[in-house]
Amino acid sequence: MNHPPLPPFSAETAAEKARLAEDAWNTRDPARVALAYTEDSHWRNRAEFVQGRDAIEAFLTRKWKREFDYRLIKELWAFAGNRIAVRFAYEWRDVSNKWYRSHGNENWQFDAEGLMLWRWASINDQRITEAERKYHWPLGRRPDDHPGLSDLGL
Repeated sequence: MNHPPLPPFSAETAAEKARLAEDAWNTRDPARVALAYTEDSHWRNRAEFVQGRDAIEAFLTRKWKREFDYRLIKELWAFAGNRIAVRFAYEWRDVSNKWYRSHGNENWQFDAEGLMLWRWASINDQRITEAERKYHWPLGRRPDDHPGLSDLGL
């Protein structure tokens, strides 16, 4: 299964890959998101280690059952060959309607077909008030004219 853009990445294709990942995650569809990873993909997400597409789908299902109104922005940080580093921030609320902004970095490694073999994510949560929220687009894909992380001062 070919999943373009394919490595080796250029600045343009690495940024495109990051935006495609952002778009997929903003669907909050675990099955769709999991298809971007190899069958035996390895993850570290915070302190949790996940291996395999089925485990990734289960992880994302759990995640989005507790993170409501999830909206994410990713920004390319660096790239080389078949690797990409991004920084990201997402906003969400919990079951008690408390808002959070979660900031982090991800390091990705891809196979020749453009599927992600490895994902290492370091994430920190920041409690915010509803007035401090910066992501107000309708749930789903971030509009093209919405500011990115750097533009928002994040």
